[in-house]
Amino acid sequence: MPMEQIGLDELLSMFMARLDNVAMDSENQKSRFNIMFRVLYKKGLISDQDVLDSVTDEHRMLKEMGMIEEMPSDAALENSARSTLLWIKGDSEAIQKTMEEYKKRVSDAMAKQAKPKIDVAPAAVLGQLDRLAPQQGGKKIII
Repeated sequence: MPMEQIGLDELLSMFMARLDNVAMDSENQKSRFNIMFRVLYKKGLISDQDVLDSVTDEHRMLKEMGMIEEMPSDAALENSARSTLLWIKGDSEAIQKTMEEYKKRVSDAMAKQAKPKIDVAPAAVLGQLDRLAPQQGGKKIII
């Protein structure tokens, strides 16, 4: 029975199509959750304190299951709850401002990082290393 070969480009295309589907599904789910929580919030069935308590409970469970090492600070929990509430309340201006601040912090942090430098040895140096191999008992030197 002959085996059919699949090219790398076909495999990558299949993976990319699947990844697109997963991303689209994730966005759809996020929209549905936002809509449902917005309805519950507007009806008064969810309060700001409920969201903070739920964020705290979620992190407590993650800690108990060993998925995080320690509980975040109260300020970090409040910040997470505040961010969630922005989406529930549908405050697009505040969300955009928060996203811009986040992008700025990320770009500042990346600019501060030392850029790694990779040096490639010229062929002559690699040849010298290969000539040293017999002195090492015939083993190649790996750096």
